[in-house]
Amino acid sequence: MTQFNQHHYQPRTRPAEKVQAEVQLGQRFPLTIHRLGINGEGIGYYKHVITFVKGALPDEVVVAEVTAVHPRYLEAKIHKLRQASPDRVAPRDAYAGHVGGFELEHLAYPAQLRFKQDLIRQALEKYRPADYQHYDVRPTIGMENPYGYRNKAQFQVRVIDGHVAAGLYQENSHDLVDLPTCSVQMPVTMTVMRKIVQWLEELAVPIYDEASNSGIVKTIVVRAAAATDDVQLVLITNTPKLPKKHQLLMKIAAELPMVVSVMQNVNIGKTSLIWGDQTTLLAGKTTITEELDGLTFELSARAFFQLNPEQTQKLYSLTRTALDLAPHETLVDAYSGVGTIGLSLADVAYEVRGMDTIPAAVTDANENAKRNHITNAQYTVGAAETLLPQWLASGFEPDAMVVDPPRTGLDDVLLDTILQSAPEKLVYISCNPSTLAQDLRQLTRGYQVDYIQSIDMFPQTARCEAVVRFTKRH
Repeated sequence: MTQFNQHHYQPRTRPAEKVQAEVQLGQRFPLTIHRLGINGEGIGYYKHVITFVKGALPDEVVVAEVTAVHPRYLEAKIHKLRQASPDRVAPRDAYAGHVGGFELEHLAYPAQLRFKQDLIRQALEKYRPADYQHYDVRPTIGMENPYGYRNKAQFQVRVIDGHVAAGLYQENSHDLVDLPTCSVQMPVTMTVMRKIVQWLEELAVPIYDEASNSGIVKTIVVRAAAATDDVQLVLITNTPKLPKKHQLLMKIAAELPMVVSVMQNVNIGKTSLIWGDQTTLLAGKTTITEELDGLTFELSARAFFQLNPEQTQKLYSLTRTALDLAPHETLVDAYSGVGTIGLSLADVAYEVRGMDTIPAAVTDANENAKRNHITNAQYTVGAAETLLPQWLASGFEPDAMVVDPPRTGLDDVLLDTILQSAPEKLVYISCNPSTLAQDLRQLTRGYQVDYIQSIDMFPQTARCEAVVRFTKRH
């Protein structure tokens, strides 16, 4: 399998004008699929023009129907499957091809793991960091049961055909797809979700209508703690008012005893943002308790926490092994969030210093340190590229650093700061092979890559995470 980025592909043989002139929407043609793209779509070539076919798998022969014509590539759907891949399986969710988060559910799990390892290889081939041909890109670590792993469900709520529905938007639209089941969610999140939907309808609570910007309940968020079985429910509303609130809370208390926290978040009007600024407690407590690596974390409604608890344990174990900290060594935890990574390593470090740009996350991180009686870890509000030079100027010299950036990768200034401060040990946790490969072009000026270990945090999707261990060049 080879990775392609639709927006950066440059055709080798055919001018863009010919693609547009010769191919029409709805046109059908036979196509052999050679590989998967970065979003899990099948890739073939029609008259040497790259064609992305949603739902198609490598080695399949399909009749493709063109759905979009772009200057440098085509998009298509399967009109007919002439020859199926031996790795094709029946997806558990009937809507897997209609909403995001299930784009590989029709691909056998061992093949999913091979694809994710290959995503990293192909990103390296595209961006070509130093010595990339010799990197040890290790097989992806998967799950024994790659279903029921997501501890958080965030579903939009609308009225469809006179009934309250909760689910996800159809791809590239605001058309809601009702999800009565969801095989990648922890079962308890769906149990709570469907009960709330049922009660909202029974109580005739006004549901948000996007077209008229009227109604009240917009979104239901359910998060479960795997270790304690605590569940938190958040109702995101269009107004501070929540009709039938008392009746709803009585039903929750009587029939959903696992829900120990009920919150309301107010997000007024049409907006692309899910959350508003105001969150209030309706019943129970403001947090739920989760455990990870022997540590206890109190999770508030908006606190970030990894969505796959089982694989998170493996991810942090991989990070601990890669850093191989000694008792006298200091660690910088960049992009620290609520401190889960740094705190899980505090027992093998002399000192842990972390930073994050979100004040609430830093507050949570420091509270988590206190809660777990960790006295050698402290977290500060600010960007790593700003704080790290200040710490260096004050005489702090980190022995090791772990970075876990968002999908956009490392900030350019931080890349330079890492190279200037040059900690002896460096581990990069990546959730995007493309930005990882780009960042490696810079980092390999001062470090060599020992290995890249991919891990499947999101089975049934095209997303891939990896732990990269570096050795400093001397």
